[in-house]
Amino acid sequence: MTESDAPTATGVPSDAMRRLAHMRPGQATSMFTSDLSVNEFLLVREAGFRPLGLVLGSSIYHVGFQVGRWGKNQELDTLSQAMYHARELAMTRMEAEADQLGADGIVGVRLDIEFKEFGNDLAEFIAVGTAVSAESAPPEGGSWRNVHRQPFTSDLSGQDFWTLIQAGYAPLGMVMGTCVYHIAHQGMFRAMSNIGQNVELPQYTEGLYDARELAMSRMQAEAEALHAEGIVGVRLRAHGHRWGGHTTEFFAIGTAVRPLRADHHIPTPQLVLPLTDG
Repeated sequence: MTESDAPTATGVPSDAMRRLAHMRPGQATSMFTSDLSVNEFLLVREAGFRPLGLVLGSSIYHVGFQVGRWGKNQELDTLSQAMYHARELAMTRMEAEADQLGADGIVGVRLDIEFKEFGNDLAEFIAVGTAVSAESAPPEGGSWRNVHRQPFTSDLSGQDFWTLIQAGYAPLGMVMGTCVYHIAHQGMFRAMSNIGQNVELPQYTEGLYDARELAMSRMQAEAEALHAEGIVGVRLRAHGHRWGGHTTEFFAIGTAVRPLRADHHIPTPQLVLPLTDG
């Protein structure tokens, strides 16, 4: 690592700090960068937010291994913790960049994993999004930032973000849960007895069900810590990565939201029937 690459006290590399300095509002040379499409950019502006700049966080992480019993369904805790911590590092660094810009939030966040060819156990976790600043305070005052006083994060599209604000809700943060799970191997005689038959495999059903429930419950716990009313845009993904067919990561992610007003409610749409003769 060169001197220019060294992280500052904020955890943001020095080169990134210089890039962010040119994007701070009020600078004579300030200009924003964004990965939003043209339509998304216009809708974010229509929702009352001004893009400040593209922010990112990265973590190259060594994902270890864990020995488990082949004939037993079980979570691999060491791997679950590694996959969660690596993503959290990337997200935290992205939020630190947004904080340096004085942003109220980050929209259009993408959270990706890329395994590196120079090491089978090395993966880069990358978080990228567009930092935005609100043109006005929320209707009941206060801040658009979340309860941890950090910029909100959202992986909603520009269209969904606009719709959320119009409906009277605000994003609090991206919440996630992960579970790396090993599905038990079938014995040879059991596998042979199933040949040519339509039959449920209970150990597979139970294992996959348990793994998804663990990921979902952890995502919900993060939303509760943000005092969210709910989670929108939830996606539940299964990743095999490089562990083999019997070990899979289940990853749940979504955007936690809150109403902008304590007495907020969404009006019930009225059904209008066409007039008929007679």
